[in-house]
Amino acid sequence: MNKDELKRTSNEAPLSEVIDKLLRAYRLDGKMKELDIIDAWPEMMGTAVAHRTKEISIKNKILYLTMDSSVMRDELSYGKQVIIQRINEKAGFDMIRDVWFG
Repeated sequence: MNKDELKRTSNEAPLSEVIDKLLRAYRLDGKMKELDIIDAWPEMMGTAVAHRTKEISIKNKILYLTMDSSVMRDELSYGKQVIIQRINEKAGFDMIRDVWFG
């Protein structure tokens, strides 16, 4: 092979770019970001909150949390705006607009 054969042609793209385009085309990019946020919950909120969180999901820009402690649930309900801000900063866009506790 010579140098010309090893050069990329203008229609080739890095794999990450191709994957990003596929995720957007199939509207999976938002779902992937939701999973990233759920995985980062302990990092964003700390281990004490993470250990008390039994279920976490995101639907229609609402974060749904099920806690195993009524005290923790009450404390977090007062800090909804902080939760929303941390998640949106981590996501890089306004992913969440409200938090509901179950």
